[in-house]
Amino acid sequence: MDSHFNKRVLITGIGGFTGRHLKKHLERQGMKVYGTTYTSSSMEDTFPANITDATSMVDVINKVGPDYIIHLAAISFVGHGDAAEFYRVNVIGTENLLQSILKSNAKIKKIIIASSANIYGNSNVDLISETLPPEPVNHYACSKMAMEKIVSNYYSKLPIIITRPFNYTGIGQAEHFLVPKIVSHFKQQKKEIELGNLDVYRDFSSVDFIVDAYCKLLGSDASGQIFNVCSGSSYSLKQIIELLETLAGYKINVTINPKFVRADEVKRIAGDNGKLLNLFPELKVVELVDILKKMLHKCN
Repeated sequence: MDSHFNKRVLITGIGGFTGRHLKKHLERQGMKVYGTTYTSSSMEDTFPANITDATSMVDVINKVGPDYIIHLAAISFVGHGDAAEFYRVNVIGTENLLQSILKSNAKIKKIIIASSANIYGNSNVDLISETLPPEPVNHYACSKMAMEKIVSNYYSKLPIIITRPFNYTGIGQAEHFLVPKIVSHFKQQKKEIELGNLDVYRDFSSVDFIVDAYCKLLGSDASGQIFNVCSGSSYSLKQIIELLETLAGYKINVTINPKFVRADEVKRIAGDNGKLLNLFPELKVVELVDILKKMLHKCN
């Protein structure tokens, strides 16, 4: 295991939900954190960089001289309206990043590429392991599967780990994602909410668990491997509402809006985290009720 103290890490997409939490977590480990953002940012030690531009990352990497790179920059909202953008950013952008690393002067100890459990699609297994063949059912998932194929071509050239995070949430996640949307309604004590299919089951982790796993993977000897990052349990939206009703002390009226029901919806996802926890048995899964409680009672 590698010591993180005084090491430099570059996070692409640092201004997003995961990037902000990851920055704080890595700094607590004694690391110096730099980042890229699509537009200019007031965040310290960040650089504006467009990963769809083949040359934009080389200068940043040479300026930072990172020991580690964590690639988060992506179109991550499944309902994003521009199908082509998924492929420009998630596939071509990742190819550009890897080419930039090879062209740079950096001596990289580890690269983490964030993929997604969405690539598994609809599955009949109780727990999805890394060996399950991908069956993506939407453009977001297809772009991530294509990205993984591109990344695997670099395994012999660079020390890469691909992560497949399942759903995760926490304080600061945008409200167009479902859990923050539902929590926000309860925080504002609204009486009604419009949702789509309530019988969609997802494996929800805390963003704190995700960034802790990423930090540990940076220092591991693993390379050329794929890791699920998940809780190992799944909950439906209906169950999430019921948990929040208990925590908030009142019931909310749910209206099903057909516009929110996607034809390509993956019905049930629960991940097998055995590979990750076998490597890091000290990783602690946060229970969903505790995640919701923290989000609900955090001051606006």
